[in-house]
Amino acid sequence: MEDLHIIELYWQRDESAIKESQTKYGGYCGAIANNILHSAEDAEECVNDTWLKVWNMMPPEKPSRLDIFFGKITRNLAIDRYRRNKSQKNGGGQTALCLDELGECIGEDNPIEDRLALKELLNSFLRNLPDKNRNIFLLRYWYMMPVAEIAKRNDISKGAVKMILQRVRGKLKKYLEKEGVGV
Repeated sequence: MEDLHIIELYWQRDESAIKESQTKYGGYCGAIANNILHSAEDAEECVNDTWLKVWNMMPPEKPSRLDIFFGKITRNLAIDRYRRNKSQKNGGGQTALCLDELGECIGEDNPIEDRLALKELLNSFLRNLPDKNRNIFLLRYWYMMPVAEIAKRNDISKGAVKMILQRVRGKLKKYLEKEGVGV
């Protein structure tokens, strides 16, 4: 089903919108949540929470890209759940590593998803990266994908992925300092 039709179903308050969303984007949202949470049950709950949140947001929201809209909501819900789990000593793993790595160049006091002032700078920085480096950066820090999986996807070694990420983080840190954003 086309995205515009799915949006229209939400606007008409037709519950089949949720079924259509799950059919078209359930796997995508599930992968995002699972990369962050590393728990099939938590990821499934997160995806279900995504559909509820979307139901409550549309209308008035009318996203231009459903994949990005759903992905962002799922990611934020998964990070919130991760933090709850971690605070209850039930978490750990890839998400903590990713957030720690980014903390080196962006700062650890305020999480990246809460620092709206960085949004445009980060977008500008990413637009100017070579495609391969940008994709590796996004796979690691947006989708929270393990280094081994990024290496496999890009047909390069884990060491090469780590080196690319380290260099991009270094460039990002210098870029942000040049733009007046201190760590």
